[in-house]
Amino acid sequence: MNITLLGYMGSGKSTVGKSLANSLQLDFIDLDEYISAQEKKSIHEIFSEYGEIYFRKKENFYLKELLDEDHRVLSLGGGTPVYHNNMNLINKRSLSFYLKMNPSELALRLSNEKEHRPLISHLEDEDLLEFIAKHLFERSPFYELSTYKIQVKQKNPNELCDEIIDLLQLEK
Repeated sequence: MNITLLGYMGSGKSTVGKSLANSLQLDFIDLDEYISAQEKKSIHEIFSEYGEIYFRKKENFYLKELLDEDHRVLSLGGGTPVYHNNMNLINKRSLSFYLKMNPSELALRLSNEKEHRPLISHLEDEDLLEFIAKHLFERSPFYELSTYKIQVKQKNPNELCDEIIDLLQLEK
């Protein structure tokens, strides 16, 4: 069984994913890092040089490749569930967990990380909240298709990991 973590950028997918994989003694793969390694370019470079359409095609290709294997925790990019019927694929081949946060919490987290995030690197701080709210509104219908929804709120990564493990116990 695979476990996928999805949600908006900055929701803690990679941090929680590493902790979860460690706790469950599974491999952890961050999809964006995997794509970067395979393409030998950063996500920012891929977006800049080839555009988002090229990136989304590669993302779908590598997602399929990774979900063909089993027993891993996979952290997805924020847009992954939205394109190429990926959400259907994710739910067929894994248990999916949506790490859910509101736009203002996300804006606080992301304001210090903008230079590492291609979709928001060009935004001024005062435009960040509006951008996130709009994006989240567009993506939420896809995120909500996940097997489980986890409210991040003020929980630390270990608490989120424990909550996911408790839900996994229900699956057995």
